[in-house]
Amino acid sequence: MYSTRVSLHVNASRSAVYRALMDADALAKWRVPTGMSSHVHTFDAREGGAFRISLTYDEPVGTGKSAPHTDTYHGHFAKLVPDEQVVEVFEFETANTALRATMTMTTTLTDADGGGTDVLVVHEGIPDAVPAADNETGTRMALANLARLVETADAAEEHDG
Repeated sequence: MYSTRVSLHVNASRSAVYRALMDADALAKWRVPTGMSSHVHTFDAREGGAFRISLTYDEPVGTGKSAPHTDTYHGHFAKLVPDEQVVEVFEFETANTALRATMTMTTTLTDADGGGTDVLVVHEGIPDAVPAADNETGTRMALANLARLVETADAAEEHDG
């Protein structure tokens, strides 16, 4: 088991970023690596609330952990601090014991010098069978999607407000 840390500066407020972390429709758009699509089955955005999400490769070249081309995971929100932190505990739905582990993902939002938000994602308890480079690349792709989503929404909100 291992851990990864990935961070990104986002030109949007912490509240805008937090809303995107807590909204199932937004999450389906941003928390998905390039070349995959997302389906949110269950999403109860409260402390203790459950979620279940599937990521499916757009082309049948990727090998999934749960099905031939799909990674499905489920879990719950362990801790929610509005506009500051989201802690999720989850596991892949798979028969492969090398991929089964309880993982924790902590997303921390801090005010950045000069404006915007620094987003830090720490994954802990990742099974060794998941290549670290794949985890880090997927997280970077997702954070880039998040930045595009919230920067556009935050700018529109400021313009309308």
